[in-house]
Amino acid sequence: MSSLTARRQPPAVPVSEPALSPLLRPARTAARYAVRHGLPARYLARAARRGDLVGRLLREPALRDHPYGLYEQVRAAGRLVPSALGLVTASHAVTQEVLRSDRFGVGWDRSHVPGLVGWALRFGDELDASGVAERPSMLVVDAPDHTRFRRLVSRAFTPRTTAAFEPMIRRTADELLDDLAVSAAGADGPVDLVDRFAAGLPVLVIAELLGVPTDRREDFLAWGAAAAATLDTGLPLRRYLAAERGLRAMHAFLREHFERLRRDPGDDLVSRLVGLPGEEALTERELHATVMLLLGAGFETTVNLLGNAVVALDAHRDQWDALRAEPAGWAGAVEEALRYDSPVQLTGRTARADVELAGQRVPAGTRVTLLLGAANRDPDVFADPARFDVTRHNARDHLAFSAGVHYCLGAGLARLEAEVALRALTERFPRLRVAGRPARRDLRTLRGFEVLPVSLG
Repeated sequence: MSSLTARRQPPAVPVSEPALSPLLRPARTAARYAVRHGLPARYLARAARRGDLVGRLLREPALRDHPYGLYEQVRAAGRLVPSALGLVTASHAVTQEVLRSDRFGVGWDRSHVPGLVGWALRFGDELDASGVAERPSMLVVDAPDHTRFRRLVSRAFTPRTTAAFEPMIRRTADELLDDLAVSAAGADGPVDLVDRFAAGLPVLVIAELLGVPTDRREDFLAWGAAAAATLDTGLPLRRYLAAERGLRAMHAFLREHFERLRRDPGDDLVSRLVGLPGEEALTERELHATVMLLLGAGFETTVNLLGNAVVALDAHRDQWDALRAEPAGWAGAVEEALRYDSPVQLTGRTARADVELAGQRVPAGTRVTLLLGAANRDPDVFADPARFDVTRHNARDHLAFSAGVHYCLGAGLARLEAEVALRALTERFPRLRVAGRPARRDLRTLRGFEVLPVSLG
């Protein structure tokens, strides 16, 4: 990929962060957990007991699998509803306005947090335990930092660059389906489509894009799951500790990988990032945050999209059969899967100044929770929104990939991977059926399947 060719001049070597004493690690971990998960979990649990809709959404286990009824309660309460976390909306129009407005940002002002919380945030700050929802990740920074980071990586996700990956995606899908057939032939019962196909495809593709070893596939999956977990608020301690171990392993790998590429750069995106010269050079923390986000987000969305699509299509067999007879419909089917059961269910923005939204005054600093999964079922935009329909004419109006300046960089790649994968799966195994009970991932922000048992027919 010539557009990603690394600079061959000697790169600027970022200054590493000071080493942390191992004796401080447990205390730092405790501080991080307390302010990011422990205290929020108690606060949200108390709110849920009072009937607060966002508190219930984030704390009640049953709503992980079936959130759509609660979304309709939010919608019925109004376009912009008070909640334990500020304001919440299920409206497509309001969600889109917030996402596209420069009056709202992804960051939040820490200068007003209580003194002890501020101290814990500073004391617990550590590169090797940081996740994709922490600064300076593109997910949580606004302009000008976001503009700078996005400019550096956006050329790797242009339509032309993405299209060039199609032969590799097709080849990888075919190889994984060969392995799936072998696994099914040797199994006494169903095989797990997530483990044997849906997870493998996007991992191998993003590894190629980023120039990381494809033989670390299992590691990437584990690390991606760890990073994904930290997008949620209020993790149980055991889950958080497992996630932190995964994050530390991922950062250790990245540190070694960056050093290899500084010695021997290739024609990939990460080689270009580590070789940026002079004032363009990223700090070590910026480099870790950017590549971790690209690696994790590069397959998390697609894994969830593929699993959600297969389950929806299996429940609407006539539509799946119609797609097999007319493959030109797959692009629309992918958009409908993104709308109907969105891989990312919610996000948030903070008012940067006093603004008016949905006829209400929203003071500066107010957090607005945007229920993407609910906005994508807004009856004001989508007719009969709870119906899955791969021929829906306006399915692409969904907000599954966000909107505005934070629109998902890899949206085109995820769409291409899903279209190729689902078509190949259908052509290879036309009688594939979900066999047994799929298991959802224990997450609220991301929605997908941990296990998806299927029989190949």
